[in-house]
Amino acid sequence: MIIDSHTHLGDFPLFNVSLNSDEMIHIMKECEVNKCLVSSLPNSLTLEAVKKYPRELLGMIWINPHEGERATAQIDEAIIQWGFKGIKMHPLIDAYLPDQDIVYPIMDQARKHEVPVLFHCGHPPWSLPWHFANLADVYPDVTIILGHMGHGHIVYINAAIEIAKKHENVILETSAMPMHSKIKEAVVEVDEERVIYGSDMPFGHPAFEIRKVQVAGLTREQLRLVLEQNTSRIFRL
Repeated sequence: MIIDSHTHLGDFPLFNVSLNSDEMIHIMKECEVNKCLVSSLPNSLTLEAVKKYPRELLGMIWINPHEGERATAQIDEAIIQWGFKGIKMHPLIDAYLPDQDIVYPIMDQARKHEVPVLFHCGHPPWSLPWHFANLADVYPDVTIILGHMGHGHIVYINAAIEIAKKHENVILETSAMPMHSKIKEAVVEVDEERVIYGSDMPFGHPAFEIRKVQVAGLTREQLRLVLEQNTSRIFRL
């Protein structure tokens, strides 16, 4: 079984890509992916998708902390009424630092509902790894997932690994990070139970993102953990 921890639906003209739920399901079947964690803007796209494909697609609520009380209310609704499995935050798009005070009410909600928070990580000035270390210090009991584990810059990738080594609540997610060798490094030096597979569809594709994990040099058991079991445990699937 393969569980994709990081996917999106919608139109993204800046990147010249788009994806709807039917297309996602087609890709999943082609690549033998069993389940996807999905976040979208607007969040209604995610809700419609998980209603249409409840066994394959699992929702995450995309939250902008600048929305204040509306954001915290959205989390209550998504987790309690919609059955969503976690929170997605994008400091780069929504323009905030992960360790700013405005993020704290969202983290309080994550703690209350016992759900992980998946952050975009790896682009200056808003989503550099060191700010997540500060957040992890304040919220050591909330699971923080570093989406892209530093992304494409070797300094940020190394920093994400170092931060995860020092914070047991930090998880590293593999999508859009180009170096297969760093996946092996993270599994060995951080924790084989704190690295998870993601594709970042439609910006990435499972066909090469899965293969990147498969050629990283992991044992068969480590592959099972990264491709399925860790995500299943972290999101309480």
